[in-house]
Amino acid sequence: MELPAEFSARMHRLLGDEYAAFEAALTTEPQTSIRLNPAKCDRQPDYRPVPWCRHAYYLDTRPAFTFDPRLHGGVYYVQEASSMFLDYLLRRYVNRPVRYLDLCAAPGGKSTLALSALPAGSLAVCNEVVRNRAHILAENIAKWGFGNTVVTRNSAADFGALHHYFDVILVDTPCSGEGMFRKDAQAIDEWSPAQVGLCADRQREILTDIWDALRPGGLLIYSTCTYNREENEEMVHFLMKHFGATPLDAAPPEEWHIHPSLDADLPAYRFMPHYTRGEGLFMAALRKSGDEDDCERDSWLRRSARRQEKKKTGRPAAKDDNHALRSWILSPDDYLFDTAADTVTALPAAYAADHALFATRFDVVHRGIPVATPKGREWLPHPSLALSTHLNREAFDTLSLTQAEAIVYLRRESPAIMPDSRRGIRLVACDNVPLGWCNHLGNRINNLYPPEWRIRSGYLPDNPNLPVW
Repeated sequence: MELPAEFSARMHRLLGDEYAAFEAALTTEPQTSIRLNPAKCDRQPDYRPVPWCRHAYYLDTRPAFTFDPRLHGGVYYVQEASSMFLDYLLRRYVNRPVRYLDLCAAPGGKSTLALSALPAGSLAVCNEVVRNRAHILAENIAKWGFGNTVVTRNSAADFGALHHYFDVILVDTPCSGEGMFRKDAQAIDEWSPAQVGLCADRQREILTDIWDALRPGGLLIYSTCTYNREENEEMVHFLMKHFGATPLDAAPPEEWHIHPSLDADLPAYRFMPHYTRGEGLFMAALRKSGDEDDCERDSWLRRSARRQEKKKTGRPAAKDDNHALRSWILSPDDYLFDTAADTVTALPAAYAADHALFATRFDVVHRGIPVATPKGREWLPHPSLALSTHLNREAFDTLSLTQAEAIVYLRRESPAIMPDSRRGIRLVACDNVPLGWCNHLGNRINNLYPPEWRIRSGYLPDNPNLPVW
């Protein structure tokens, strides 16, 4: 690895005597780590735990994850260990249901982590402004299987108009990517001091745009995957100076080997490859000044609910259909069943007004539990329903596949005819993990797996070395 000369000089000035160890660490192999979905897996692998994140583990080698049906079924997520520090911060500072925003969320690692870490009853809004990345985010959110979500494709300024709406905001900003040098050669090629400056300018703009959406007393978590001061410590000072934000001391244990801030009196956390088992990351938690006041939020939530009530879209389900569709999810009385764009979606009743707000003001890519889509006079179960932790599996017959058969299915090819000849819509599963749907016609099987989710890689390796538990 040949580092840019200016980058090396800058890091030498920042780290002093530590620089040689830092540079040597960049020549070693990156760590591989996974985080289990506690709603889908209650086993503990025999791997070394990531100390700051529950249900997270380091792997000794990097398996061929693409060929593990459990990954596609949302049983675990492949995530860089340093970024999992978010789990520690959320558990430390969030102890009641909240409205949570992940502003720059794609591809979904920190969003799926937050869904598992936030108190039950929270609402998580996961946003990505870039269209193709927003759809990747929606796929990963759907596979994680939680129903308390909204995925949007909007700018920071759009959210800034939601005065004092969110209790917690994560701003994992686009950055110069220095922390990815060990994993991504392209990040090295694209780096320059000018790029650092452009990123810092963009970060200040994003933070300014989003600040008003955070309620007084709310929590903002700022994060980058880079090393320089301009995008890290100086951005925290910007929030302190211009908005009166107060950085919080999370006091992580010393044995975690998290590098302190470069400013001795500033509580912020650096993950450095020569110091911590993970890639480069910076994270800080800040409290907004003032006391909580939800009056304004509640008033325009009521207005949004009234506007949405007047808006009738999509094809309504007939009475008998509605009863059947409700039986497809667990605890249906906790949800409102909404029909929009020809999709029946179960939305948490506790956040009905919030969903109405986002439906009228934002570009919503995914929300709640998509339950069904129409085909002729019938309703087909939605692909996301198969992955939902709220799926009522007793409402469907299951077609169980081996791992090799599941890979064929996930490529969206037609599996061989199974000895089980029951016809109709079947839930496809592997190792008891739901993956999607098929229509068993007796002499053939129609694969209903979404084309955009299919595996595009080559054939299954002889030894994919998949995680074991």
